[in-house]
Amino acid sequence: MKAVESNVVSYSKVDANARTAAESGDRIEWIKVSLVYLPLATPVSDAKVLTGRQKPLTEIAFIFAEIRTRDGFDGIGFGYSKRAGGPGMYEHAKEIAPNLLGEDPSDISRLFTKLLWAGASMGRSGLTTQAIAPFDIALWDLKAKRAGLPLAKLLGAHRDSVQCYNTSGGYLHTPLDQVLKNVRISQESGIGGIKLKVGQPDLSIDIQRVSEVRKILGDDFPLMVDANQQWDRQKATRACRAFEQFDLTWIEEPLDAYDFEGHAQLSARFDTAIATGEMLTSAGEHAQLIMTEGSDFIQPDAPRVGGITPFLEIMALGAFKGRKLAPHFAMEIHLHLAAAYPIEPWLEHFEWLGPMFNEQMQLKDGRMYVSDRPGLGFTLSEQALVWRADATEFGKLP
Repeated sequence: MKAVESNVVSYSKVDANARTAAESGDRIEWIKVSLVYLPLATPVSDAKVLTGRQKPLTEIAFIFAEIRTRDGFDGIGFGYSKRAGGPGMYEHAKEIAPNLLGEDPSDISRLFTKLLWAGASMGRSGLTTQAIAPFDIALWDLKAKRAGLPLAKLLGAHRDSVQCYNTSGGYLHTPLDQVLKNVRISQESGIGGIKLKVGQPDLSIDIQRVSEVRKILGDDFPLMVDANQQWDRQKATRACRAFEQFDLTWIEEPLDAYDFEGHAQLSARFDTAIATGEMLTSAGEHAQLIMTEGSDFIQPDAPRVGGITPFLEIMALGAFKGRKLAPHFAMEIHLHLAAAYPIEPWLEHFEWLGPMFNEQMQLKDGRMYVSDRPGLGFTLSEQALVWRADATEFGKLP
């Protein structure tokens, strides 16, 4: 009888030169954490200042993380805090930084979880997650650089540019005549939309300012307003009704950031879209907002939610639920993330951070363009080093 050949493959023979992924992976050998204070030329006021809840903003604290590996790759990322919190974030970042030494920089999701649990007794949102963001963002920057790709391309871009709106010219401390000048300057510079701060004690003042800006912009130019959480449900309802006439792209933070139900009610009641989410500090909080139908536009902030890793979780759920995306602040990071979102997003333009980086971003015809530079595409300027208040290094430079 003819013998039947076996189809069973033998795994007993091992290539003596073969290595596992764990054995061949790169390793983190050096980390630098820096505290940098960015001064603002003019103190900034929004509705939170008018209600006495906060003082005018005069500077922003940034925590930078620089990471280098055994194989010579490097990445840079940052987190930030407006008003209080910067020194606390810096101290927490220094406490958890050593957990990354010796780790494979490719294992970003696992490393995010490791850093999260390192500070879990302080909670898994708020300062503890914000202190993780500089490291997580630096690791994504490093990964894209190693691939020789802009981060947007590494993630899988849906577009090479993102429509861009400007906020910084329409703060409440700015007189109306100057606001109108700022609007014209922004239009001439190629901005694609204008956002005004609202939340005056007298709603009629808000209406007048929005009306005057709408007149010079015309009916079709995108216009948004932002109340910075300073209305209760009754005031927000009246304001949203009054603003319907201006065909706004959205009304931002009409209520407290955690009033998901109230935002959902406004979204269902009015034609104008509701936007919120910038103050939330974890992917879990954003999941609550999205699942409760709390807004038409979600506005996550990568440095606030803990970095790019949790931001991608928010993007996935937001896209699945059909939400539009308008990330808050930090356009140097969010340009790449917005470019990778399947639904056409908006990018918030802030020129404040410009002096801290050597590279400039390209704005043209209302859109911000992704550059061909690998990673996030920015490096710290000499000016940023002048503003550095403290720095701590871990490990050794390879």
